[in-house]
Amino acid sequence: MDFALNEEQRAFQDSARAFARHELAPHAARWDADEEFPLATIRRAGEMGFLGLYTPEAYGGLELPRLDSALVFEELAYGCTSTAAYLTIHNMVSWMVASFGSPELAAQWVPRMVTGEVLGSYCLTEPGAGSDAASLATRAERHGEHYLLNGSKMFISGAGSTEALVVMARTGGPGPKGISAFLVPADSPGIVYGKKEGKMGWNSQPTRAISFENVRVPLGNRLGEEGAGFTFAMRALDGGRINIATTAVGTAQAAFDAACRYVGEREQFGAPLASLQNIQFRLADMQTELVAARQMVRLAAWQLDTQHPEASAYCAMAKRLATDLAFNVANQALQCFGGYGYLRDFPLERHVRDLRVHQILEGTNDIMRLIIARRLLSDGVSENLR
Repeated sequence: MDFALNEEQRAFQDSARAFARHELAPHAARWDADEEFPLATIRRAGEMGFLGLYTPEAYGGLELPRLDSALVFEELAYGCTSTAAYLTIHNMVSWMVASFGSPELAAQWVPRMVTGEVLGSYCLTEPGAGSDAASLATRAERHGEHYLLNGSKMFISGAGSTEALVVMARTGGPGPKGISAFLVPADSPGIVYGKKEGKMGWNSQPTRAISFENVRVPLGNRLGEEGAGFTFAMRALDGGRINIATTAVGTAQAAFDAACRYVGEREQFGAPLASLQNIQFRLADMQTELVAARQMVRLAAWQLDTQHPEASAYCAMAKRLATDLAFNVANQALQCFGGYGYLRDFPLERHVRDLRVHQILEGTNDIMRLIIARRLLSDGVSENLR
């Protein structure tokens, strides 16, 4: 068992670290304050290969393992949580189209997604279907060689600024087996975008509701067979949970590093804060939690790469643990700054705001507990979860 990164992994990590330090971190506060979606920077990320990390090489992607991709996303989040999180969503969309779309559809769309010419949004959540995604009501009715899409989606990252939508819609009866997946051009007639939502965090990417009113979708834009959409969505979310977890770790690391610098410089009671035992103990706990979260994420990514039979449960465990611990680390880092941590002059309050949603999306952490418990209590499974 070797926990060390290999030479290639370190090269990808270093490349992402340099991009984050030069292209993301210097602008993150402004993007947050101005609610700016940094399209030019996102397309530069495409030039680095960061828009197709695990997308197949046949369509221009790097086809990296999920573990290697997680290393990259962690470093990018160190520079800007919100922008890195959008990059993970776009990667998921391009991977889905490449993996489940027809070769003709993938060839038409995916190479442009990898370069950033086309950006994607993932459309699963609805006003009445959040944690219970299988109850979604958006419907696609087949009419010969096309479908008519009607319904609405909620909390869609990038909506209104992206060119491709992967939409989950009901083509059959109730439940998960009645759901199919479609690639829908974002400028199709009948698509209406809602107002840009005002959010606590993740402000460098727009979030909107989307309504579909008799949107015509060609038969060839369906991903896979009818009824396979929910399976595709859940496979995508396994990787998505690793992505959200690793970006949380990257953000928490940035908060922790800032706290370490601050307590070494700030003096109270005639000595640096770092000389106080309570501060030392706090930093020790934060460092321990960071390492535990990072190793859990990497284990889950490896289990997904190796197609472990309980990979989904490992992804849920990683997402639950890493996002909870990362939020705690960032919150404790803010506490180290005292009143200054509450000011927008410092990045701590932004880190805390951005990290809070990581405990909610890609399945809330309570849903993660439900997934884990169901697998744990299944006959013969507990041995595979050690």
